[in-house]
Amino acid sequence: MSVNAKDDFSAATFRMRVAMETGEVDPMGYGDHLLNPDIISRLAGKTLREAAVLVPLVDYGEDPKIILTQRTETMRTHSGQVAFPGGAIDPEDGSPEVAAMREAEEEIGLPRTFVEPVGRLPQYFAPTGFRITPVLAVVRKDYPMTINRHEVEDAFEVPFSFLMDPLNHKRESRIWEGKERHFYTMPYGERYIWGVTAGIIRTLYERLYA
Repeated sequence: MSVNAKDDFSAATFRMRVAMETGEVDPMGYGDHLLNPDIISRLAGKTLREAAVLVPLVDYGEDPKIILTQRTETMRTHSGQVAFPGGAIDPEDGSPEVAAMREAEEEIGLPRTFVEPVGRLPQYFAPTGFRITPVLAVVRKDYPMTINRHEVEDAFEVPFSFLMDPLNHKRESRIWEGKERHFYTMPYGERYIWGVTAGIIRTLYERLYA
């Protein structure tokens, strides 16, 4: 199913596409290593930390939007970057869904009662040592928000149709630790979506809307 101007990006169709997803998962997993294969050797022997992020689709009818956050510059990992709400899975969470919703509550005050988990994407491997489970969810349009300024600088919405348009997916590179690193970017106005967040969005596109 290809994306074009007439495609239906509604929450109902999103739920349907998630439910119908039966594609095989790459045995190498999904992550930055797909563009930078040498990352696998860096992760070899490391104990990866389990994490979960919420991919929250706000149900605005025919024009749904995705909630993203701008992390503070003081965070230990991915500081200052655009990110989905999320973090490490605690033992008491019991599931990635619970962890993702808990983190969304802690970071942006999104109550769980406004969130409907509908599925997951394959786990995403980050070079910082995290194995991330993206939890796909539909959020009621009247959701409240209270930003935790210790973790989140800002929160904002991006049209889902923009994120699912491959014309907005750019591949860039920069030198990091003496090597050229490749990654996806999805510039949106003054926002610079890149790295793990852009990689997860690209995975969502490839598995559900490509």
